[in-house]
Amino acid sequence: MKPYKTITLRLDAAHYARLTETARTAGLKIEPMLRQLIMGVNLRPRPPDTYAALLRELNAIGNNVNQLAYQANARGAATQDEIREAARLVRQAVRLVRDTL
Repeated sequence: MKPYKTITLRLDAAHYARLTETARTAGLKIEPMLRQLIMGVNLRPRPPDTYAALLRELNAIGNNVNQLAYQANARGAATQDEIREAARLVRQAVRLVRDTL
């Protein structure tokens, strides 16, 4: 077990309110948030609760595109370039959502 060091910090009401709000926004408790800040982690706001559902939907859309691409390719109705472009656009949408939220 690592030997831990204890730090005492005194804050006025305004600073404490800011500290707790920052931790809440990041989705962390105060102690882990302070550890991350000390290590230089750039805290980002916690994604909204709808984030996971949105990513699931985008992934489902991507799976549907892949299935459609498979069928179109099997029938010769779409070119490989069209299929790749559709899949690329879905992956790009997923990345944009992750980066934005």
